[in-house]
Amino acid sequence: MAIEQIHDIIDMDGVGVRRQGRWLLEGIRLHTRQGEHWALLGANGAGKTTLLQLCLGQLWATQGRISILGHTLGQYDVRELRKTIGFVSVQMDVRLDQEERAVNLVISGLAATHALWGESSEQERARAMELLSDLGVSAIADQSYGTLSQGERGKVLLARALMPGPQLLILDEPCAGLDFPSREHVLAALSRIAGAASPQILYVTHYPDEILPEITHVAVLKKGRLIAVGAKEDVLCDTVLSDAYGLPVRVSWMNSTPVVRAQR
Repeated sequence: MAIEQIHDIIDMDGVGVRRQGRWLLEGIRLHTRQGEHWALLGANGAGKTTLLQLCLGQLWATQGRISILGHTLGQYDVRELRKTIGFVSVQMDVRLDQEERAVNLVISGLAATHALWGESSEQERARAMELLSDLGVSAIADQSYGTLSQGERGKVLLARALMPGPQLLILDEPCAGLDFPSREHVLAALSRIAGAASPQILYVTHYPDEILPEITHVAVLKKGRLIAVGAKEDVLCDTVLSDAYGLPVRVSWMNSTPVVRAQR
């Protein structure tokens, strides 16, 4: 069940993370509101994973204040909070039960577990089947997860993340390792989801060309600091992305999607 509708989704004020004498993140100020969809960009080591861990309550900040879905971290049970956040990452592959049926893994998203424990209700199974059908993979519902293609796995993970009806859907490089057709199928599914009023999407990627037309805002990290935050059309420009990736790039636009090319 989705939590009560709120307006502020992610609110970070002066957030920093220091580990082993080094700042992984510093001076982070990020504020996202209901009705917006965000992308988070940055090169390897920029701090994207650390920022996601903060949003999921998997890591504690050294300084600053963090509020997720209206709950201040440190003052709310993060185990309950995680049940209201959808999370997709290809790194979850190794944690999930490879012998479990796809539909059961989707249902496991209700409790944010890596397999289905106990019996599921008819209503829960119907909801899981509806999600798989919406994503075009209802035919694989009773197949074991380990037998699925990468594209099918990606859609199962997405359905699993949507199962509890979250208000925040965090996508950590969901297209990593996918071939071109599988990537396009997953992006098309995400485009349909983003067209709805809820949940808010936080899409993390190395590749600006994966930023869907439905994405409204972008934050760009470099060496643990946000160097640009705002409306997509304002942030995704030659200057910002050249700085973020450390090489000269040229940004053009096609159907509200950025096309980024390195200048050789």
